[in-house]
Amino acid sequence: MSIFALQSLAGGFLDEDLQNFNKYFDDWCIHFETYEEAADIAETLENEEAIDIVEITPLSYPKYFFPALQGTIYTTRQIEDKIICVVEPVMGASFRIAICDLKTKRVRLTNTRYKSIPNVEGAFSSFGE
Repeated sequence: MSIFALQSLAGGFLDEDLQNFNKYFDDWCIHFETYEEAADIAETLENEEAIDIVEITPLSYPKYFFPALQGTIYTTRQIEDKIICVVEPVMGASFRIAICDLKTKRVRLTNTRYKSIPNVEGAFSSFGE
């Protein structure tokens, strides 16, 4: 499950109007089902050499595939049909582990709250359901 997008070498993803670059990949960014489709559009742009074609996956941009996932995402990994993320739901809040189901598109936060990155990293690295 992946899509392709056009990204500026300076950062940001090309918007639907093919003029501006968004810092974050979201619904307003143009995306393609295949690499070839993205390459065809990239060739028509003025600064083609300053634009890369990137693959967007649930591991690289979980917020795009799971709209219910909120907050800052620090790291992700896949365990079977689930994407596991370390998130900070709101700035300054305790860290949580989010479990995103690829089949149902549901997001569940674990009940445990972690005050620091080292604590949540330990739980994340040994996480299994």
